[in-house]
Amino acid sequence: MKKSYVLLHLAVILAGFTGVFGKLITLNEGLLVWYRLLFSSVILFFILKLLRIPYKISTQEKIRIIKAGLLITMHWLFFYASIKYSNISIGVVCYCLTSFFTAVFKPLIDREKFKISELLLSTLTLLGISLIFHFDSSYQLGIILGVVSSALGALYTIYNNRLVRHFDTKVINFYQMIGGTLCLGALMPVYLAFFPSDSIVPDLKNTAYLGVLALFCTVGLYVAFAEVLKKIPAFTVNLTFNLEPVYAIIIAFLFFGESKEVGLPFYIGLSLIITSVILQTVISVKKVQY
Repeated sequence: MKKSYVLLHLAVILAGFTGVFGKLITLNEGLLVWYRLLFSSVILFFILKLLRIPYKISTQEKIRIIKAGLLITMHWLFFYASIKYSNISIGVVCYCLTSFFTAVFKPLIDREKFKISELLLSTLTLLGISLIFHFDSSYQLGIILGVVSSALGALYTIYNNRLVRHFDTKVINFYQMIGGTLCLGALMPVYLAFFPSDSIVPDLKNTAYLGVLALFCTVGLYVAFAEVLKKIPAFTVNLTFNLEPVYAIIIAFLFFGESKEVGLPFYIGLSLIITSVILQTVISVKKVQY
């Protein structure tokens, strides 16, 4: 269990850099996500071949995995759109609402009782986001996109939690990336008609950023993420991922000067989010001990 928590926090650190790449890569969010999916598919294909992991499964199983892959594709689209229409700090803070949506969606999907402790802890996160939304009106579109992104991220976690019980995590991610690449690629002409981009093919710098994003912050991150879900509940995983903004915001403040763009409500909202993470960590550790 301790190894799973170490792996979880390593995944959170990798996740902290995903928003940064959203700022560094100059392609629009649709192209950014499509290239991320494509590069990740290629990398995973070679990993499966090198490790000689069997990846041939039935068509029905592929469809089941690809459905979850479409959720992560949509999650990324809204996540990077949130960053493009606001900034890194706002985009990653909105992702914290994933724990709130998990606490609401999971009982409904699995037909379980709502857990009061999860709802209360998630409410702290919700209050934090609400504070930022209310006072920083210039970022309201980015926040709305970020909220949609977090809802899709919660659904992905819940459904992916079921998949990891039956399939190798690398096989899951391979078919999810393939499915996302094909589906988003088919829609890309329509997407670009509504949201045109100055360039379609990435230059050398963007290609390098996309390569790092795909290798470490996609393949590495999501394989670790799927492994963690085997031992740690989905709610705890999502709530721990609320630490992602801490890493991303530190980077954004240091290298992008975003500390000048946010005010006191942002810091108060962030403190509420961090408080919810600390409380959930304490509760999770006590459960493990007993």
